[in-house]
Amino acid sequence: MTAWSLHDLDGALRAGWAADTCSPDDRPSWEPDNPAWGHCDITALLVNDVFGGDLVVGEVHLGGTRHGFHWWNRLPSGVELDLTREQFRAGQTLTAARVVERPPGPLPRRWEDYLLLRRRVVAHLGAPLPEPA
Repeated sequence: MTAWSLHDLDGALRAGWAADTCSPDDRPSWEPDNPAWGHCDITALLVNDVFGGDLVVGEVHLGGTRHGFHWWNRLPSGVELDLTREQFRAGQTLTAARVVERPPGPLPRRWEDYLLLRRRVVAHLGAPLPEPA
């Protein structure tokens, strides 16, 4: 099994983010100067594929109104890792964080996006990722 650093995985994810892997809800406002936009869920799943740990989901709020959800990781060490936090540039806040179980099997509406980003990450790293737990 190939070992990657967090730096390696982060670079591969950033190289793979694009409008076609952005969440459909966020796709109309995706721009190349904010490539993390709309990628939190599938990015957190790919980090989980490689490093394990927990998936964390919180609510995104702006101006007192909820604007969806945000996913990140809690590594087995207990460190929280959010590789897409930078997407929030308008003063959004995250609340109501909770650990969630990894969805079993394919993600209902993001499966193809997850697979596409996973293929791009594998191509960038030059070796296969561990299979999802």
